[in-house]
Amino acid sequence: MKTLFFTLLLGLVFSTVSSAYNFRTVIIDPGHGGHDKGGQWGRVYEKHLALDTSIRLESHLKKMGYNTVLTRRSDYFVSLPGRMTVANKYKNAIYISIHYNYTWKQQVSGIETFYHTKESYKLAKDVHRGVMSRVKVVDRGVKYARYYVIRHCNLPSVLVEGGFVSNSNERSRMKTAWFRDAIARGIADGVQDFRRGG
Repeated sequence: MKTLFFTLLLGLVFSTVSSAYNFRTVIIDPGHGGHDKGGQWGRVYEKHLALDTSIRLESHLKKMGYNTVLTRRSDYFVSLPGRMTVANKYKNAIYISIHYNYTWKQQVSGIETFYHTKESYKLAKDVHRGVMSRVKVVDRGVKYARYYVIRHCNLPSVLVEGGFVSNSNERSRMKTAWFRDAIARGIADGVQDFRRGG
């Protein structure tokens, strides 16, 4: 009887772990939009970079067989609570917020990925590793943060900062399609790794 109990308990644990990765939908959230330009330098706006990268990510994920939802598909403003209203409607999904960074210290560069909950930590690690395998830039690591969207999202969620608009070298790269596509491919790789539980 005791053996049967532990067998059932073990099965329940494994089914719970596997179900955490049994998602088919990815919510993609391009940061900023409309009057909210995000970080900018001259005519380079974060809102445009984030949207383009997000659309590229959607394309790669669809080819992998995932369902995708974008919180915006063109240049218009969506409030932070509005983004969460979209994301939290879904079950068995994950959430990825796409941004590009900015600081007054123009020498600062690199890519970083943020998470808020322990359930999101592995997703952040997998996504960050995927991105860093696709682009050769400074690795700023995986970090805990309290950003609104990853704090209020009920799903495993991460926020990716794809480089600094304020850094001239990274700005030159992110203006090119190949760099934005490489980031999108890297994120898609990380999603696949996360789902496999690898």
